[in-house]
Amino acid sequence: MKVMPCFFRFATALTLAAAVASAANAPARAQGAAPTLECAAPTELVRLDNPLKRLAQQIAAGRSITIVAIGSSSTAGAGASSPAMSYPNRLAVELNELFPQVSITVINRGVGGETMAEMLARFNKDVFAENPDLVLWQVGSNSVLRDQPLAESSARLREGLKRLRVADTDVVLINPQYAPKVIAKHDANLMVDLIDGTARDTKVDLFQRFAVMRYWRLTEDIPFSAFLSPDELHMNDWSYGCVAKLLARSIHDAAIRATVTARR
Repeated sequence: MKVMPCFFRFATALTLAAAVASAANAPARAQGAAPTLECAAPTELVRLDNPLKRLAQQIAAGRSITIVAIGSSSTAGAGASSPAMSYPNRLAVELNELFPQVSITVINRGVGGETMAEMLARFNKDVFAENPDLVLWQVGSNSVLRDQPLAESSARLREGLKRLRVADTDVVLINPQYAPKVIAKHDANLMVDLIDGTARDTKVDLFQRFAVMRYWRLTEDIPFSAFLSPDELHMNDWSYGCVAKLLARSIHDAAIRATVTARR
């Protein structure tokens, strides 16, 4: 057996020791930490078609604004590293930066696992009791995951929008997330189409979360692991933060558009 000269054995030992020390001293990446990605999406995917009139009136008058975010686990913040990283909490930060002249509160009314029917049962207590100026209603994901009939979802969605219209609040629908466990279901795209069609028919704004996340994956070639939790369903800190940023800009633009229209 050939014996390595003493000098080379010593050099090799030093190299290994340096590698171990470097690995030990490298900062550990926290679970859910934001990857270095650009938060972006095409304008046509994030623009809200209808002006947010009530929000515009509140802003013009300098009055405080209350926003209620109702939905399931991706509203509650499942997959985030802390409650502060949920999309409603991040949205509050973004909106207060965009509208420094008014105070904006975003109330998180997300409950994991709920379908539209269960959310509707909470409307009086969790939504209308807050007298919101804007309601963000995240819908569809659990109905798809539980294979509920689309006709039932359609009826529930229209019922909820009717009740919100009576309450004279602005509304933005948020459709399902583009994630492996959602898109594997037969009715995933049909649900997205249902929500899109209902929004158009009722002239309610829609934030196309499904299309935005699909853009990240298929156009920007960002791996699911960069914007989803390990469960391949829920979002992570980066994607919650990015959705909040894009949604805040969309809300800002729709409110400003309403203000300009009202002045003409």
